[in-house]
Amino acid sequence: MENFAEKIVKYRNKILVAAIVLLFVSVIGYFKTGINYDLLSYLPSSAESMEAQKVLEDYNLASVDFLIVNGKEDKEVAKIKKDIQKIEGVKKVIWRDDVLDLSIPGQAIPESIQKMIYSQDATMLIVTFDEPTSSPKTMKAISKIKKYTKKDCFLAGMSALSEDTKNLTEHDTPVYALIAIVLCMIVLFLGLESTVAPFVFLLGMIFPIVYNFGTNFFLGQISYITKALAVVLQLAVTLDYSIFLLHRYQEEKKNQDNEKAMAKAIHATFTSITSSSITTIAGFLALCVMQLTLGKDIGIVMAKGVVLGVLSTIFILPSLLMLFDKPIEKYKHKTLINELKRLPGFIVNHYKKILIVFVIVFIPFLYGQSHTKQYYDLISGMPEDFASVIGTNQLKEKFDMTTTNFLFVDENLKTKEIQSLCDEIKELDGITNVLAYEEFVGPGVPDSFKPQIIKEIFQNAGKKMIIVNSDYKAATKELNHQLNQMDAILKRYDKNALIGGEGSMTRDLITTTNIDFKVVNILSVILIFLIVTMTFKSIALPVILVLSIEFAITINMGLPYFTGNTLPFIAGIVIGTIQLGATVDYAILMTTRFKEELKKGATVHQAIQIAIQKSSVSIITSGCSFFAACIGVSFVTKMDLIKSLVILLARGALISVISILFVLPSLLICFHSFIEKTTKNWPKGEEI
Repeated sequence: MENFAEKIVKYRNKILVAAIVLLFVSVIGYFKTGINYDLLSYLPSSAESMEAQKVLEDYNLASVDFLIVNGKEDKEVAKIKKDIQKIEGVKKVIWRDDVLDLSIPGQAIPESIQKMIYSQDATMLIVTFDEPTSSPKTMKAISKIKKYTKKDCFLAGMSALSEDTKNLTEHDTPVYALIAIVLCMIVLFLGLESTVAPFVFLLGMIFPIVYNFGTNFFLGQISYITKALAVVLQLAVTLDYSIFLLHRYQEEKKNQDNEKAMAKAIHATFTSITSSSITTIAGFLALCVMQLTLGKDIGIVMAKGVVLGVLSTIFILPSLLMLFDKPIEKYKHKTLINELKRLPGFIVNHYKKILIVFVIVFIPFLYGQSHTKQYYDLISGMPEDFASVIGTNQLKEKFDMTTTNFLFVDENLKTKEIQSLCDEIKELDGITNVLAYEEFVGPGVPDSFKPQIIKEIFQNAGKKMIIVNSDYKAATKELNHQLNQMDAILKRYDKNALIGGEGSMTRDLITTTNIDFKVVNILSVILIFLIVTMTFKSIALPVILVLSIEFAITINMGLPYFTGNTLPFIAGIVIGTIQLGATVDYAILMTTRFKEELKKGATVHQAIQIAIQKSSVSIITSGCSFFAACIGVSFVTKMDLIKSLVILLARGALISVISILFVLPSLLICFHSFIEKTTKNWPKGEEI
């Protein structure tokens, strides 16, 4: 490795030129990477709602939105419909004139259809699209529809919501990155003597961040959540590596020339940051086992970002540090983040009391963590001024259409069976409307009515479709109970019947993520446990280190229960994993220094005091950088999902720092004799 490090230094300028060329290639990859704004599309293909989604594709209803037109006469609405039908990407626009000519009075329309498409001074059109919910073609079509309709019309549905989300994230993501960079720079100014070094670090971080976004091209597409948080998280978890290299380089320069010093610094840093980064990478990769493939999306992108951060620190940053060596050394200032002097002695003298507090706090927060409320309704976390949210509210207020379900049964079911099935569903609490072809045939239907068009809409691909509108919101207990009741009714008529739509997909989302939460958290703990075991060749230390971080995670995730906050569903899965993987490094750093001091002959108490003092600057600077990168985003984002995630990450970083500085040293003192017995080659230390 030493020879390799010397070659990196020797060819540093050529490496830098190649790195800059790769930036341009990565920018091209970035613009060719798709962004997915439909979180429900990440559900496993085996879920019943996703099977129903495939049937909806056969009906050309894979992407359906509802256009509410206010204060216009039927002739004006017909013109709007005709114009929208011409927009590229729109498959079909369905309205009353598809089944009954405008010259015929509206009263001639069957009551169930009247109730669905008319309300007071408003009417509703069903808009279907050629491609899935968040495809670029559908997004463009939605944008054109919005420009045409202006203030008197509102589009509701998942495609409209995705388009609003797209516009917001495209505008806000650069703002997130800028705020994270500025706040991280402030922390670096507080923790580093050099005034120039933070700018060099920023320049160095551009490379792995751009590379990460560019290489996402090979994934085809990433979620908008991944896109929004990638820069922030990559800054938060990999900035430490730059600090490690700079400090080691400055230390080596005292005894030799710059080139030899950098070569030794690279060699030493490679060992430390690779071992440090493994735990972070493992935490992110644990997300890949989720059934909800959003976890795989976030996990791969962020694990890749950490690897690229390590490689950039080893290959690219050395040339930048040497290029700006003189100004880095020339311009210096006093640091505000310094070694802790009094705290180590306090911790050592009161470690038993600290552990008592640890137990007292841990139990109620463990309860709080398991009882923190979560929401799965994707609309409730969106800004109220979203046009799609306004449209959704109008659907509820004017048409009693809070959630629309698509039921599919075998085409061989007889008319009487369908009518009987519909009657049973109508009796369920919260059902506002039931539409089926069989409802519109028979006595009382006028000759001018066109049942063939209705039949084309409601029967296809060997299935009959029934549209059921519910007054209950998606992801609520009421709707899930209602869906279970519908399931029971449907299965009596057709054991292979399916329910599709947002409500059914959200119900599957709840079931899927509940399983994912347990699997991912257990797997991440196991992976980190094994890494720490191999690092220290110990049985006791992995338990102690993981426990100290899990304590911080429990406080972080249990706090919302006591404050009455409700978290987005994804928070419980990703926060604990990321917090564990990203901050267990602090625990490893503290424990490693503790071991070094014991080897030098220090007593247990002396060794832990020195370990706290000497590692405190790195831990505090790292934790504050993590906090700064995340907390700034919470002040500007309008999306509750993003806001909740960054607040939890920011708070988790600080809680982890406190836990490592107070709880971990206390545990190391208390269980030192056990550590000696269960750890290979662990140095013995006197208790006092």
